[in-house]
Amino acid sequence: MIEKIEITGKDYKVDDSLKKYVNKRIGKLDRYLPRAAKNDVVCKMIVESIGKNKGEKYELSAAMELTGGKVIAARDECSNVFAGVDLVEAKLLGQIRRYKLEVQPHRQKRSLKRLFRKRK
Repeated sequence: MIEKIEITGKDYKVDDSLKKYVNKRIGKLDRYLPRAAKNDVVCKMIVESIGKNKGEKYELSAAMELTGGKVIAARDECSNVFAGVDLVEAKLLGQIRRYKLEVQPHRQKRSLKRLFRKRK
């Protein structure tokens, strides 16, 4: 689990149920990170109420600071805060997968060549 998750609200009061939900959904994203990057992950989430009538729409933005100075960020607008957390989580997951492909080298497919080569 990601231990350091900071949740702030602009024109929105962050309650305990939202904090618990964010910790549950965003906190589990560390299982997709490379082992070297899991240690010092810091996630910051901002919930902002937008629109003419406050409470009509919410803008959620999240940023994960990884080791080495890499920042992964996602942002979305939604009419329900909890649904917005799910959408931001999905976007972060896609970016984490791309980051993991960049960091970790691919395995070579020589094992299949060894199986099918002719023996002398």
